[in-house]
Amino acid sequence: MTESEFLELTDAVFSRIENTLDESGLDAEPMRSGNVLEIELADGSKVIVNRHTFNQELWIAAKSGGFHYRLQEGIWCNTRDKGEFFADLASALTAQSGEPFAF
Repeated sequence: MTESEFLELTDAVFSRIENTLDESGLDAEPMRSGNVLEIELADGSKVIVNRHTFNQELWIAAKSGGFHYRLQEGIWCNTRDKGEFFADLASALTAQSGEPFAF
């Protein structure tokens, strides 16, 4: 995949996250800056999604840890276990906010 294709795909991921947060009612404020999407929760804690262009990966940083995802057959899969990006992000947001959240 070219860098442009990766950026286009991950722009769509960032937009999906922002749109889902807006529609969910979760008390969270997404802020995008370049390759980083910070999601600030009501208690001031953050979940950070970062796209790492060189490795063509998406990364999640949360209180529960740091996780890396690579696109495999159309699914963003955790590089260390069988986790899926959107499910893992939803779990991190739920755990940190104390409110249910799903994509």
